[in-house]
Amino acid sequence: MNIPDFDKVIHERARLRILAMLAANEDGCVSFVSLRDRLGMTAGNLSSQLSVLESHGYIEIRKYFRGRKPSTDIVLTREGREALQEYLRTLERLITELKYQV
Repeated sequence: MNIPDFDKVIHERARLRILAMLAANEDGCVSFVSLRDRLGMTAGNLSSQLSVLESHGYIEIRKYFRGRKPSTDIVLTREGREALQEYLRTLERLITELKYQV
């Protein structure tokens, strides 16, 4: 059996969950606070995972002020959406191969 090679950036559990949440939103944009709260992550861990995704071009981090209050939005890039879709296709290929091995 030829086991497909997964994107190691996406394969990490926290980063997969982040990308899935972004992809689930029509505009691919979620606030930092919403990601943190809905995924049950600490701000430090989320920031660390976002840095990895940003360095690979999978997300964009947008910082701005809403009135006098700073806000941060995380946006799924086209490259990030394509990488996630390829990751899911790879997973489907693996499942299909395993199904016919049984």
